[in-house]
Amino acid sequence: MALKNDHYTYRVTWSSEDNEYVGLCAEFPSLSWLSKTPEGALRGIRKVIADVIADMKKSGEEIPDPIANKNYSGKFMVRVPPEEHRRLAIQAAEAGVSINRLASAKLSK
Repeated sequence: MALKNDHYTYRVTWSSEDNEYVGLCAEFPSLSWLSKTPEGALRGIRKVIADVIADMKKSGEEIPDPIANKNYSGKFMVRVPPEEHRRLAIQAAEAGVSINRLASAKLSK
């Protein structure tokens, strides 16, 4: 069974432990599919997700929204030790930018 309008986030990577490719889905981190080929791993995990969603619908469970369909504000809170906060404030002042601009630049690397 194929999932219509599949907007979930898939990744295929090599598993040296299994000596096969593994298909993963970010929205369903506990699920995976192993295959000898990357194409097979992607097909396999997409089928697993379609089957799981069908079961979730039948049992009335809440289905995760695809990450791609979510809207993000661009803001999130990060807590750091006071000493690190001071160090970042000094760096930002010396660079002539805000702490937010400095942190954004560091995260973008």
